[in-house]
Amino acid sequence: MRKIFPKTIIYFLLISGSILFLIPLVWMLSASLKDESSIFTFPPQWIPETFHWENFKTALTILPFHIFLKNTLIIVFFSLIGTIFSCSIVAYGFARLRFPGRRLLFFILLGTMMIPYPVLLIPTFILFRAIGWIDTLLPLTVPAFFGNAFFIFLLRQYYMGIPRDLDDAARIDGCGTFQIFYRIHLPILKPVLITVGILNFMGTWNDFFGPLIYLTSQEHYTLALGLNIFKGMYSTDWNLLMAASLAVLLPTVVLFFFAQRKIISSIALSGLKQ
Repeated sequence: MRKIFPKTIIYFLLISGSILFLIPLVWMLSASLKDESSIFTFPPQWIPETFHWENFKTALTILPFHIFLKNTLIIVFFSLIGTIFSCSIVAYGFARLRFPGRRLLFFILLGTMMIPYPVLLIPTFILFRAIGWIDTLLPLTVPAFFGNAFFIFLLRQYYMGIPRDLDDAARIDGCGTFQIFYRIHLPILKPVLITVGILNFMGTWNDFFGPLIYLTSQEHYTLALGLNIFKGMYSTDWNLLMAASLAVLLPTVVLFFFAQRKIISSIALSGLKQ
């Protein structure tokens, strides 16, 4: 009983918390399949009598969501490529190369994580406006090729757990610094690179503030901005609003559901060695 009772309490609390957090998502799914008159019935009807699947088609064709999806995928793709490329190389330099001021530069990098985003917003906006990037997708994609402090820290910690004997053996075989990075470390780094890619995808897909600041024309809008326009135009059509919101939310939910174990394990392994 001493072993069973604590586990029972823990599982009960976890299941109760999961149900509590799932209720809004279940209500969203239920409302998206109802007609407008039956959404706010009391007591709530969780399973609709008639499933109105046409709500999704109507909601996603009122506005050009296919254009919003295309813009979002472009931003996600280039942001993903730039983040993985830049962060893996910078982290490799901090973890495996010895050069003067390495620790100081790494601490400065970590210090940038403490700077609030609104502090950088005005000078960044002025810079992008001066080079003519406003109302283009460039401010949302190009910065990814200059690294992300959190992902660099995550990858650097993972690099620190790889034995240096592999580097020495590769140098004896004639490999240079880049060959060691490409042939030795990248294959080992696959789990944490997948984690970085998933986290970057979720953050870019759901980003609202960045596109709101830099995009002004509707043909460049992302799904987050398109959903915000939809909410303003059809705020009383709750079934259509829930259908559009669920369609935009579904990819990140499905991705995180299947990848959560890899995300947690990679972050845990990254902290094994300082």
